[in-house]
Amino acid sequence: MTNSPLDVDTSTRRWGAPRMRFSVPPPPARDLPEVTGLLAGAALVDITPPPGLPKAGYSANAHTGVGFHTRLRAAITHLRVGRASLALVQTDLLGGSPVVQHLVARAVADQTDVPLAGIWMGATHTHAGPGQFLGSDFYNKHASNKAGFDPDWTRFLVDQISAGIIEAVSTRGPAVAAMGTTEVWGLTRNRSHDPHTNNRTVTDKRLDPQRKWVAVNPQLHLLRVDRVVDGDGGTTTEPLSAAVVFSIHGTGISVHAREYNADLWAYLKGELGDRIEADCGRRPVVGAMEGTHADVAPALRPGLAGHREARRIGTGVGADAHELYQALGPQLRDDLTLDVGLREVDLAQARTIEGVTLPERPAVGAALVAGATENVTPVIHRIAPFSPGHPKRWGTDNAQAQKWVIGSRWLQPLVLPLAGFPRVMPLHVVRIGDRVLVGLPFETTVESGRRVAERVSRALGNHSAGSAGADLGGDENGITVVVSSVVNDYWGYVATAEEYERQYYEGGHTLYGPNTQAFVAVQAGRLAADTVGSGVFSDVVPERRWNVGVHRFLATPSPNPPSAPRCFDRPATFTDPTATIDGYWEQVWLDAAPGDLLWHQPLVRVEASDDGGSTWAPALDHGRRVDDQGWALAVTHLGADRDSRAGEGVHRYRVRWFDPVHRAGRLHRFVLVANATRPEVVGDPFD
Repeated sequence: MTNSPLDVDTSTRRWGAPRMRFSVPPPPARDLPEVTGLLAGAALVDITPPPGLPKAGYSANAHTGVGFHTRLRAAITHLRVGRASLALVQTDLLGGSPVVQHLVARAVADQTDVPLAGIWMGATHTHAGPGQFLGSDFYNKHASNKAGFDPDWTRFLVDQISAGIIEAVSTRGPAVAAMGTTEVWGLTRNRSHDPHTNNRTVTDKRLDPQRKWVAVNPQLHLLRVDRVVDGDGGTTTEPLSAAVVFSIHGTGISVHAREYNADLWAYLKGELGDRIEADCGRRPVVGAMEGTHADVAPALRPGLAGHREARRIGTGVGADAHELYQALGPQLRDDLTLDVGLREVDLAQARTIEGVTLPERPAVGAALVAGATENVTPVIHRIAPFSPGHPKRWGTDNAQAQKWVIGSRWLQPLVLPLAGFPRVMPLHVVRIGDRVLVGLPFETTVESGRRVAERVSRALGNHSAGSAGADLGGDENGITVVVSSVVNDYWGYVATAEEYERQYYEGGHTLYGPNTQAFVAVQAGRLAADTVGSGVFSDVVPERRWNVGVHRFLATPSPNPPSAPRCFDRPATFTDPTATIDGYWEQVWLDAAPGDLLWHQPLVRVEASDDGGSTWAPALDHGRRVDDQGWALAVTHLGADRDSRAGEGVHRYRVRWFDPVHRAGRLHRFVLVANATRPEVVGDPFD
């Protein structure tokens, strides 16, 4: 990407901490010509970075990435209907980013008809992808184990996602689509049951006579898009994309895992894609993003967190998603309605709406420091007021009410200045047929999502329509509201006022106090009313400005072409499985530095031979190729080689093939795929 605002020089504070100041005006709005029917395109891009970036999601308890187990990707589904154009971007990241969203809008403006309001940046909220691409100092520091905005990593994301959108638009054609809903049970649990049951809608059965207010959001929503193609017997269709919305935290894999991974979402998407490909011989672009997941965790079996358990849960959800995908076949149509709307609420200008007011400044609660139930902070999580369920009983007559503010409401601002927090709240609404997607920048609890959905339904005159996690009934309008978390930015949590007053992790991380959910619901309702029927609606600030602390983590190419050898260092070895880890074959190799390899392109595959090594072919496991594009192989950087005989600039890497297939007489071998300037290298056979 050329002439990027990220290319500006950084200035320096008096004490030496570099800062980057840049601004991005929104692309000029333009009216789109009317199109008849549905045009659609899709693209899948790899966003896996080199080792060395801090991982976001577990805060200081996280680790710096040393490679990848499952790749990180961005799936783009593009729809063009009437006068509206949408790029639904679903990433394997902690959340969306307004920096990325605005820079992507700028990058694609000349080559596509997708407006800023049509660029939806959703996320799986994996806790094992890099951070450092957000627009606020607070989350660039405290979401990860290291602090700082990385302009090079952010530019890489912008380039990859922009290229994907351009590809999806340039390859679009006639299509049919349908969106539906199913329910998934037994694979999720509510991790904060005490606050959830404090909700009046849960405790007062008179408000819920049919007892539909379950503790989790079981709904899985899926958008199926098929391309219309000409065949010998006339037109037919083939899979183009499948976009999933589901509510489950990306915490199936332990905080101690050091490789980047998409957590259980990799297995969910992989299973769905495998099953569709098995059905018809063609694999669609498969993407996924969060629903209302803030208090919903994967139902892990005790002590078994890891890739094996994440695979069990992810493939289980993926199987249910496949059943829904199949059921949508008869509902595919080309006359869907599409509307897109984006509003940015600048809290410096507007903190009150319909009598609901947010505090002038956010505040970090003590319960946040103790951590969530999957990853508590040792010792601290047992000490009041940090431990969950210890709200203030006095001194609550202020905007933060029951929250114990770390350092007090007077001292915290000295350490955490207001400018370091997110202050421009993006709200996104997209109508696709009879579904209205509501994108919020928060991690949204199950009950918060229900209340936002109800407010949106009322705003649309659809009082009995379905909502996120609630009844799927409908009235004459037949619209179902789907709330999605961490869209376009990351703002921490939104808990209901009742959940907030219990001060568990979710309440402690609701930075803008107990009125947050009500404020967001009213804003979402107004945006939905403005968007539906408009085609494209945009109400954004005149120019987004950022001033962020900078640290460059992304490995970059060496100044001179690498001369390091590329070879396997020792024979492959096998390690038996344990209660939590599958058995694996492992081999170490020597190569150039991480910055001299393209980590978003293939690195390793496995080949098999059934004739003693005379001929070789790609190894298969249950029909899946055994390579680093799926979930079988993990690649880890072990560091610079300390053996001077190998020369300078040599680094050591390891590949592991988990849960390998075995067959008497069959040989296997690892193959290093040609990458950047590095040649293909074939390893010795093993059996």
